[in-house]
Amino acid sequence: MSFQYPVEIPGVSVTNFIKTAINETRKAKGLKDMPANEMLKLIREKAEMLEIDRKFLSRSLNEGFSGGEKKRNEIFQMAMLEPKLAILDETDSGLDIDALRIVANGVNKLKSKDNAVIVITHYQRLLDYIVPDFVHVLYNGRIVKSGGKELAHELEEKGYDWIKEEVNA
Repeated sequence: MSFQYPVEIPGVSVTNFIKTAINETRKAKGLKDMPANEMLKLIREKAEMLEIDRKFLSRSLNEGFSGGEKKRNEIFQMAMLEPKLAILDETDSGLDIDALRIVANGVNKLKSKDNAVIVITHYQRLLDYIVPDFVHVLYNGRIVKSGGKELAHELEEKGYDWIKEEVNA
C-alpha cells in the first residue's frame, strides 16, 4: 500500500527496511532469509530500473525525502516485494512532472497479468502516463460510475458534479 503522505522512520535505512520486509515475507512463507548477495543484486536491479541513486538506499526511510523521493521509494518497495495487489493512494500528490513520469514508468514496468494495481487519483495527468484498464468513480463509499480511460477524460473535462447529479437524481 502506498500512502499519500509516507511516514518518516529515522535511523532505519531504505536498504535495511526492504531487507527486513523481504525476509519477513519469506519467513511467513516458510522460506529462509534471502542470501545477502542475491538481495544486493535484486536491490541494484530494481533501483536501476526506477532510476534510484545508490546513495538514496543508505538514507533513513523517508527522512528529509522530497515528495518525489518518497513516492519513488514506495514504487521501489513495490518492485522489491512484488505484491499481488498494490493500492497506490494519490501517488501523483506533490510530484513535479519529472518525478511523475519516473514514478508512472515504474508502475508501468511492474504491471503484469499476475498482479493488480489500484491507483487512486483525482487528476487525469497521472493517467496520461499510466493507462488504466478500468476507471471507477467512488461517491459516498460506493462505485457509482465505471468505464474505460475515456471516463477519466470526461471527468477532467466536466468535473464531478454531473456524476453527483446523476446519482442523486
